[in-house]
Amino acid sequence: MSNGYQIDDQFGMYFLTLTVVDWVDLFSRKTYRDIVVDSLNYCIKEKGLCVYGFVIMTNHIHLIAQSKTGKLSDTIRDFKKFTAHTVLKTIATGTESRREWLLHRFEWNASQHERNSKYQVWTHNNHATSISTEKFFRQKLEYIHQNPIRAGWVEREEDYIYSSAKALFCNMPGIVSLSYW
Repeated sequence: MSNGYQIDDQFGMYFLTLTVVDWVDLFSRKTYRDIVVDSLNYCIKEKGLCVYGFVIMTNHIHLIAQSKTGKLSDTIRDFKKFTAHTVLKTIATGTESRREWLLHRFEWNASQHERNSKYQVWTHNNHATSISTEKFFRQKLEYIHQNPIRAGWVEREEDYIYSSAKALFCNMPGIVSLSYW
């Protein structure tokens, strides 16, 4: 059953929202944010992912992205699979104080869907919205960069390291290799 937020054009540019199940505040820890950053950079370098804007919040990620190879759905699927696996491994072997609770949440969510294995970190939906005009692109980019301000973490967009604002507005290197529209 289609929810209207599908990636129909595999070469198209999309505004994506990748959400952790139950809105769990997983990315409140730097370790897990860095896993996302490393994986995004890998997908950019090795899988032809173009990222035009992003922000990592505590329980979701916003991206404006497209694929040079025409495999956007596959790349996002692989990104989510790899980050979930790496996060779960880090939770299991690290010093995570919420280990039992996190694993319980991810295990319970997996049990709710036939297509899951033991754990589910990400929701299945990517809330993909096609971007076809520069005006809509700019609206979504502004929305992305305003997230940390709305959360009360920073006063200026470019002060939040886990977004594309510094690279785009200050012409400084960011933590993710961006493409430009």
